[in-house]
Amino acid sequence: MRLTDFWERLEQVFGPGYAHSVAHDQVLSQLGGRTIEQALAAGEATNRVWRAVVAAYPDRIPPKLR
Repeated sequence: MRLTDFWERLEQVFGPGYAHSVAHDQVLSQLGGRTIEQALAAGEATNRVWRAVVAAYPDRIPPKLR
């Protein structure tokens, strides 16, 4: 998954303003206790980060975006 696709999905799920707040503030155990931004900056694959988002917010992610 390209980084631009990742951000588009995150914005679809959380809205354009809140998506960046989630990425900056929410620590996800699936990412080793890092935020989305930290994981991406450390070079984690966007697919892996997206799977962590889906695992952390299963009720928010529509099936077509999983």
